[in-house]
Amino acid sequence: MGAELAALVPGRVSTEVEACLSFDTERSVLRARAIINEYKKRGADKSQILIKLAATWEGIRTAETLQAEGIDCNLTLLFFMAQAVACTDAKSYLISPFVGRITDWYKKNEGRVHYAPTDDPGVKSVSAIYDYYKANKISTVVMGASFRNTDQIKALAGCDNLTIAPSLLDQLSNDHSQLTRVLSPDQKGEISEPPMDEATFRWRMNGDAMATEKLAEGIRNFDMDHQKLVTLIAARMT
Repeated sequence: MGAELAALVPGRVSTEVEACLSFDTERSVLRARAIINEYKKRGADKSQILIKLAATWEGIRTAETLQAEGIDCNLTLLFFMAQAVACTDAKSYLISPFVGRITDWYKKNEGRVHYAPTDDPGVKSVSAIYDYYKANKISTVVMGASFRNTDQIKALAGCDNLTIAPSLLDQLSNDHSQLTRVLSPDQKGEISEPPMDEATFRWRMNGDAMATEKLAEGIRNFDMDHQKLVTLIAARMT
């Protein structure tokens, strides 16, 4: 399926390493190489593929190895600046910081029903990551993801990439109000963050309940979806 998509689309096809390998660097590297080899057999060059990995410490180290081999990676399930800083060392091609899932967590834990776009925790998180990358001349593509409404999308206008659900794209296509660019790559001066070794990464993640809970939840859900897919394919093959 991925090879057929690669023959059709002008951009990249994102292909996920199984979520159950999110804490195993060695096996994730081997699996990613195997995926790229399978694409090659089907006529799809590695330049057309993004290997998708959860932004655990092990996933980030996997991306570091793969990027050094010319295999571009998408580090996903990114909820916190510590993850974004760690991703810079890996020189990942792309990161996917989430918006809506962050907002969901804060709504539940703060008893809120609504946030104005400028106060939205998910929007603020992605904006801070984008500004950090641009201020420090980091070439990694920042792709905002997981939107709950068009206000969140508008509040991140100018981000490198956005991944938007069809229903929200339909709403945007019918919205004829003026869209103002909010994010800009023209940042003045550097934005500093402490160096990110493994101990610092794990400690900072441990200190942020939202990031820890949403990363764990995301990995569990990805794994459940993978198991459902395996079951569906197996049923068709018997």
